[in-house]
This record gives sequence, C-alpha cells and structure tokens, in this order.
Amino acid sequence: MDNQFLSLITDPLLDPKQKTLALAGAADASIPYLPRSEALTQAMDKGIICDMFEGHAPFKPRYVLPDYQRFLEQGSEYLELTPAEDLDDALMKLMVLYHHVPSVTNIPVFLGYLDSLLLPYCQDISDDALYQKLKRFWIQLDRTLPDAFMHANIGPEDNRVCRTILRIDAELKQVAPNLTFMYDPKRTPKALLRLATDNIIACSKPHIGNRPIHAQTFACAPGEAPNQTFGIVSCYNALPTRGGANTLVRLNLKAVAEEAGTLEEMLERTLPHYCNLMYELIELRCEFLHRRSHFFDSFLVKEGLIDESRFAPMFGVYAMAEAVNHLQQLAGMSGEYGHSEQANALGLAISRALSDRVTTTQVSFGFNGRALLHAQGGLSIDKGTTPGVRIAYGHEPDPVTHVLALAPQHAFYPSGISEILTLDETIKANPEALLELCIGALDAGFREFTANTADTDLVRITGYMVKKSQIASYRQQGSRTNTTFLGTEASETTAVTQRAPRVVSAEFHAAGKSPV
Repeated sequence: MDNQFLSLITDPLLDPKQKTLALAGAADASIPYLPRSEALTQAMDKGIICDMFEGHAPFKPRYVLPDYQRFLEQGSEYLELTPAEDLDDALMKLMVLYHHVPSVTNIPVFLGYLDSLLLPYCQDISDDALYQKLKRFWIQLDRTLPDAFMHANIGPEDNRVCRTILRIDAELKQVAPNLTFMYDPKRTPKALLRLATDNIIACSKPHIGNRPIHAQTFACAPGEAPNQTFGIVSCYNALPTRGGANTLVRLNLKAVAEEAGTLEEMLERTLPHYCNLMYELIELRCEFLHRRSHFFDSFLVKEGLIDESRFAPMFGVYAMAEAVNHLQQLAGMSGEYGHSEQANALGLAISRALSDRVTTTQVSFGFNGRALLHAQGGLSIDKGTTPGVRIAYGHEPDPVTHVLALAPQHAFYPSGISEILTLDETIKANPEALLELCIGALDAGFREFTANTADTDLVRITGYMVKKSQIASYRQQGSRTNTTFLGTEASETTAVTQRAPRVVSAEFHAAGKSPV
C-alpha cells in the first residue's frame, strides 16, 4: 500500500469522512498532469504560479453557484423533488440539493440569498416559529456540511428572514456557514446595517458587501433581479450566479518582482511573461473540464440551474506587499506598502497592468470571454508572503489610513478582494464607530468590508472562519470542522496571528481624522 494513503487512513486526527476526502485529494494528485510547457512546469515548481491544488485534471469547477430560486419553484426531475410548498419543504429540499452541488472542497460554497429565497414561504409563519426553524437549519448546515468555505448571502432589503438569520448567527457563533450581508445605501436602512456591524463585534461575521459595485460588475440581463446576477462565495469571492469559477490559478507577485530589477522591468518583461504562462495553465485546465470531464452534462445544466457560459477562470495574485516593498528597496526608497503614498502608487501601477492584461485577453471558457482578476487570500502553507493585495500582518496602520491606502485597489479586482481589519475589544463600547468605518470604507470604494474583533473565539484567517479554541486543541484531538486544519496550519506557518488589533475611535481623534 502506498505510504501516503496509509498515513492518511491511520491519521488519528481525521474522522472517517475527512479521511475519505483526503484520499480523494490524494487520488486527484496521483493523476498525471495535463500536458504543459516546460516553462510553465518550471514556474509551478518554483512556486511562482500555483494551481491551488484543484487536481491535475479537473473534473468539477472550483466554485458553483446554482439558481436556487428556480430549483425551489420547479423542483428537480433528477432528484425526484416537486416544487417547494412551504418553509419546511423549502429548507428540506435546499439541504438535498446542497449535497449535490460540487466544489473544490466537495461542499457547496454558495447557499444562495437565503432571505429572498425563503421569504415567499414565510407568510403564515410566526416570528417565534421562524426563529426556531431557521435556527435548526443553521445548526444542521454547520453539523452536516462542516466547512468554513460554505457561504450564505443576505440583504440588501430589510426583512424578517434577514434579521432572524443575523440574530441566530450572533447567538450560535458557528464557524459555518460564512456569511455576507449585501449593503445598498438606496435599499438598506441604516438600522439594519448597524445590526450587521453589531454582529461583527459579536462573532466577526458577516462580511459587508458593496452591492452597487458588484451589481455593476455583473450587470443584469433584461428581466433579471440585481441580486441574482452574482453571489459572494467561499471566503469573499464574487462570481456570476447560474455559473461560477471553472478554475482559480494564482501568481506570486513577490517572486515576479524578485526576478525584475526595477518596476519598469517587472511591468515590461517579467509580469507579461508569467501572465502568458498563467493563461496557458487556465486554458489547459478549462479545456479539460469543459470538453473532456463531462461535468457540463450534469442535471444542474439540464435543469437550468447553471449555465456553462457563466463560468469564469479566476486570475489570482498575492504577495503585493512583498513585491512593492522589494521594488522600493531596490530603488533606494524607504516607504512601506500601506504607509507611503509612493509605495501605494507602485502597487496601483502593478494592479493596473494586471487589470489591463486580464480585461483584454480572450479565454476559451470565460465570463464574456474573459477571466476575472482576483486578489487571492493565500494558502495555509504560504511563508513570507501576504495574501492578495493586503498590508503585511503586524504592519497595519490605523483603520482610516488602512482603508484609504487600499480603497483604490478594489477597482481592479472584480472577482474578490479583501482586507481584514482587526479591532481592539474596546470597539464593544463604541459600536457606532464600526458602523461609520464600514460606511466610509464602502463609500471609498471597498467591494467588501471585513473585520475581526480581537477577543472573540471566532476569527477570520484569510476570509474563512475558525475558532481559536479549536486551533489550540487540534493537534491533540482533531476537529469535526474540515477547515480547522487549514486554520491551524496557517497560524503555525504564516503571520496571520500577528494582525495588529486597532482602537478605532481613539485613533480617529489622535490622528485628527474622521471616518472616511
């Protein structure tokens, strides 16, 4: 028996289900890699380009976002389900479909806009009954699909389902599901946004999504409801609904910068070279998935729940902070990314060059024929790099400076960009400051606002949630949640635990600033 497989099935920290998933991943990795050029092979071997461990020959998309409303309204011939009749029926049938929605984690990364999905079935349900039913559903999700990349969306309208989900999430403080509240200043009452930001103080959830910006990126077709054109999935990834991401590959900007002597050389030589190799990898992986794997023969396509044309490759980048700081040092400049206007401008120049390439390069299997640029959140094995275009851990400035430094970057990353503001526990005494910081960040152009509260057990790693208490005990007893291992590994191998907790209101006053 292969030693790798034997070590997996005898691992004392994995339960039988987790061993099965690990064995499946090992089997994927044992398939010979799809034919690729020597230059691409070398770039991947050096860690400059990474395929995110999706498998050597992908047979399912990375992320899938089905049309759950259509499913509830029409039922499913394949699953032998009739249309949903009431709330209990809708919840049961959603759970059935969730088990048949694939992803890179084998667990659905998108649960739909749950408030708009469920509200039509709640007319005759009392507030107390609604609370009890949704609470059981929330517990069931966490216990049967125990993965922090499972993600639900709510908002932007004020409604009883939305408020009940926020109440339950703050009470249960579960790792799963991850949650995004969609904010629209024209449609969301400030009191509802305050409820969402109060939840952040309680449990570091939800993300607050900038619905107008996302809706503009994924423009509505005639007759389409704005919320139904896109969803936030997994960590913080924005993708077309009825589609998703067929693959995600990423580029290490630090390594690209280290091959260049100057910014000009990076923009003119090394970055174009590795972008070409990224596209080679995207094409070969997508061609296999779309043309040879038979995934798009599935019932999800035949029943109209997904559309092959709405899948896009995600062109991911990370280590912007290290790339900029390296180029600054080569030029004899002392400014640090996130603190210096010159360093921040250098970072924007890199993002602009990437965006120009991605928005003008045709792909065979893309959204409107293109890949989507993505600030990738890192992997638990990364060392010496910072996720996406974030400011390096432990080097974060005050929250307002932090927001203003990164807001211009958000314009370039339509399929997801995130910064995590870690707030000192004193925020509990001044929740209004968090509300105003959130509004200011979204007004400044943030696609998504995300914060941790330093003293809570729940904490974000790259965008997904883990419990610090489970990390502390993982090496001795494992965890029923699949993603606890990733959080444990990240806390041991990266600087994620060195995020600097910031005091919001005091820094506004001390710096002579007001919320942006």
